[in-house]
Amino acid sequence: MRIAVSSDMDEPVARQLLDELRRRGHTVTAYGALRADDRADWAWSAGAAARAVADDGADQAVVCCWTGTGASIAANKVPGVRAALCGDAYTAEGARKWNDANALALSLRTLSGPVLVEILDAWFCGAPSQEPEDKDNVAHLGALEGGPS
Repeated sequence: MRIAVSSDMDEPVARQLLDELRRRGHTVTAYGALRADDRADWAWSAGAAARAVADDGADQAVVCCWTGTGASIAANKVPGVRAALCGDAYTAEGARKWNDANALALSLRTLSGPVLVEILDAWFCGAPSQEPEDKDNVAHLGALEGGPS
């Protein structure tokens, strides 16, 4: 899978994220502080990773900033991207299942190596629900992106 990864800070856990994704066999493109001469600010770096998903340059994104909130907000501004801020495996599993999230947002401040692995396990084992109600909710997100109806 092609994964776009952004971080506004070059932190050890962000580097561990890159290594872990590559170890799992994913093709990783880094943005922000993880890429030489790239703008590191959270809005720019998360936006770039999210645009890679929207433009079909990546299958999914993982966007990081100190709290994860800014990266999540920035990614969600890109049409077609559904970013979920996940601090644990259960939330990551639910985000994939019920929300068909295609961007994982993570907090550099609260994330430890073992929790990162648990979140990635849940994220990549998860699949979108095929239940009509769940599919309707995800489809409605596309309508919301178009503005008021």
